[in-house]
Amino acid sequence: MKKERPNWWPLAGEILMAIREHRLVFKHIDVPGYTRDIDCYLKHGGYEMLKKGLAMGGPAIREEVKKSQLRGRGGAGFPTGTKWSFIDPAKVTKPIYLICNADESEPGTFKDRQIIYKDPHQLLEGMILSCFANGVKLAYLYIRCEFTEGWKILEKALEEARSHGFLGKNILKSGYDLEIHVHRGAGAYICGEETGLIESLEGKRAYPRIKPPYFPAVLGLYMCPTIVNNVETLCNVKHIVEMGGDAYAKIGRPNNTGTRLLCVSGDVVKPGYYEFPCGALTLGELIHDVCGGIRNGGKLKAVIPGGSSAKVLRAGETYKIKEKGADGNMVEKEVKLEDLRMDFDTLAAAGSMAGSGGVIVMDQTRDMVECLANISTFYAHESCGQCTPCREGVLWLKKILARIAEGHGRDDDPNMLKEVADRIAGRTICAFGEAAAWPVQSFIGKFKEEFSLRIRRNGSAAKRDTVSLTH
Repeated sequence: MKKERPNWWPLAGEILMAIREHRLVFKHIDVPGYTRDIDCYLKHGGYEMLKKGLAMGGPAIREEVKKSQLRGRGGAGFPTGTKWSFIDPAKVTKPIYLICNADESEPGTFKDRQIIYKDPHQLLEGMILSCFANGVKLAYLYIRCEFTEGWKILEKALEEARSHGFLGKNILKSGYDLEIHVHRGAGAYICGEETGLIESLEGKRAYPRIKPPYFPAVLGLYMCPTIVNNVETLCNVKHIVEMGGDAYAKIGRPNNTGTRLLCVSGDVVKPGYYEFPCGALTLGELIHDVCGGIRNGGKLKAVIPGGSSAKVLRAGETYKIKEKGADGNMVEKEVKLEDLRMDFDTLAAAGSMAGSGGVIVMDQTRDMVECLANISTFYAHESCGQCTPCREGVLWLKKILARIAEGHGRDDDPNMLKEVADRIAGRTICAFGEAAAWPVQSFIGKFKEEFSLRIRRNGSAAKRDTVSLTH
């Protein structure tokens, strides 16, 4: 018998959220009376950290970012300070560029656009500080063309910043010059990959570059040293300058510092965007206490914790996670799905990833065949086509899944799907191959019985030789 929750449960969830949510990047987002113009931003202390940063000097900012242990918020979670350290402004003779990746094309992710639409000057202040720290004189904001309003907002914000002396020549009489331009991409998912983005910014087809030798820190934009950071990552730089790297590192958990923006969608009562210290809450607390539980009193079936490219996690699973014990030694624990901490390391240990922070929740009514077919259709459409395993493989994944979904599946299709996915992952120039293969590998690995049942129910054997893959 299903245990009924008390009528005070939603209120308890709101209290828990109020206690644990630590709004740093989202501090002013959706606050009544807060507007995105520069006058409102200045009233709330805007650009004060730019003044502080200019007084500190570039090397000091870089050191604070290292101390903060900030990890990139775009998907890979690579340490920002380490990425910056690949370029030494004092030794580089070529121009150094910085690019803000505002493409945000991962399905299930909608955090960066909240910043762009509602607090653009926070992003600009973080960008200017990052540029100053790394000796950058020219930077680009790369935004997808679908964000038409966001593009207009950023252009206006840049003009406001210039008129107040925060951009252009001799910023705040510091002797530092910087210009930032907005570049609108054509809306291709592959442009979220940093070298594909650089190719697009140069006016070429967005074919990701081979690494090595084309690491952006060495041969980036126009073959010059280049830093590519995500919107959320750059916003955090402002807060690191404000509180100091050591203080920032105390937020969250070791190696998972600071706050994390989480976008929750799917079958929950209260989908939306939230900000919590990294690892401060579990997946179960996020779903049930923060988001009000599964909608319509349903039962949790599966979760994709980091955007559509992350491997799916099945309800009822347990995972072996290594954590530091009270004595400081590493201890292996068995952790249930809903007890997984929402941080980079825990989700990676569970076989998935924190990714872009897009948490997609599925209840017991969801058909895993249809869900995977939908995801694979997206990746088949978005493959740039440069690498043969990806170009051919993702299309076959789409076709086989469409065949199963339409009732014409064959008995060996689940195994064939896994075989095709296995031949894509690890065999492409960029990580798009993994992004397309991981959902298939995990859905088939965890829900194979659903795929087999769908095939048996539709009598696949009788249709074996009558259906072609022409979808």
